[in-house]
Amino acid sequence: MKSYDAVVIGGGPAGMTAALYLLRAGVKTAMIEKLAPGGQVLMTAEIENYPGFPEGLQGWELADKFAAHIENDELDRINDEVRSIELGTSLHTIHVGEQVVQTKMIILATGSRYRKLGIPGEERLLGKGVSYCALCDGNFFRGQDVAVIGGGNSALEEALYLARLVNKVYLIHRRDAFRGLLCYQDKCLNHEKIEVVRNTVVNEIEGADEVESLALCNVKSKESSHLKIDAAFVFVGFEPIMDFVPVEVERDKNGIITDVEMRTNIPGVFAAGDIRSKLCRQVASAVGDGATAANAAFTYLQQFGI
Repeated sequence: MKSYDAVVIGGGPAGMTAALYLLRAGVKTAMIEKLAPGGQVLMTAEIENYPGFPEGLQGWELADKFAAHIENDELDRINDEVRSIELGTSLHTIHVGEQVVQTKMIILATGSRYRKLGIPGEERLLGKGVSYCALCDGNFFRGQDVAVIGGGNSALEEALYLARLVNKVYLIHRRDAFRGLLCYQDKCLNHEKIEVVRNTVVNEIEGADEVESLALCNVKSKESSHLKIDAAFVFVGFEPIMDFVPVEVERDKNGIITDVEMRTNIPGVFAAGDIRSKLCRQVASAVGDGATAANAAFTYLQQFGI
């Protein structure tokens, strides 16, 4: 059984920042990440609003820069999936893959995953035209017609990315007004390849072996219609990844509840980034969360004489 002073679960911007600050404080730290470091950043085509990069940069580029910052530090990396956590008084036990790890302190930084529509055809046609990542799958539909479903920043950003590749993008939103930033709205509304479909919900994704069309309903007129497309990209929000988090850790429908120092209701357990219950879900806010959590965690560890 391995033992650490601190374990960071998640290798996105929040997790890597937390690990960086803990390592610089001399804390024996492990980071658990089942996939490549970067989290949601890896699935982002272009990041235009991260301070210090006024020209913007690709998501993978920023992820690589984060990873390089801790590359030479004495960080134990565990590339596996957390199955469960047993909370203790002075030590917490983490079951990760076939390993068991003990730690005085945990920072939860697993981020979030795309929320699903929950409509007929969505699960059946996943990977056959239904996607939650334009960067991952957009290239498969070059020169074709696709739909983007959603009205927030992610939907608008991904619609703009897809418009570089495809013949036409139908941007479908259930409301009249979009929730995304005005700069993205202006670009979408004035893009020759993007057609906005307002006040409309998708009732079904149709197709035999691949996506063929969407069954639509106008929420105001109640008029039904069918839109012929080759792919449906779904961006209707996020849900925190916290399946393995013990029920004792306080949460609501939006994620883990913390105070301003990223402390949860359980001593020695902190949360940072998109797993938290909060409104702002950006790379910059995740980095801030990670730094705050690490600082608060170091203060907590000092009671053990570290």
